[in-house]
Amino acid sequence: MSGIEWLIAVLVLLGAIFVLLGSVALVKLPDFYTRLHGPTKATTLGLGSLVLASMIFFNFVQNELSLQQLLIALFLFITAPVTAYMLIKAGMHQKVAALEVTKNQHLMQVSGKKPAP
Repeated sequence: MSGIEWLIAVLVLLGAIFVLLGSVALVKLPDFYTRLHGPTKATTLGLGSLVLASMIFFNFVQNELSLQQLLIALFLFITAPVTAYMLIKAGMHQKVAALEVTKNQHLMQVSGKKPAP
């Protein structure tokens, strides 16, 4: 295997691991606010790694100029933080309780939310 093929294999493996960790975090973390970190952080990094591997494969191995993956990555990195922000604002508007151990409890108190038991 050449160096580019090794790089593609490592990026695909890393992407798969991060997507899996993000999915597990979505299920296992205790409250709504901490659950948002899984899909917005790890899964975005994993999908970015997979898209980067795809870009490298089509541009260097297949010798085709492929800009679709660049648009996918741009869309992914723009929409994921905006979606997380909107979900957090909706949770705060609906007064979804946060755990006591969640940081920034003073923000929750200012907005009138009570911690979850």
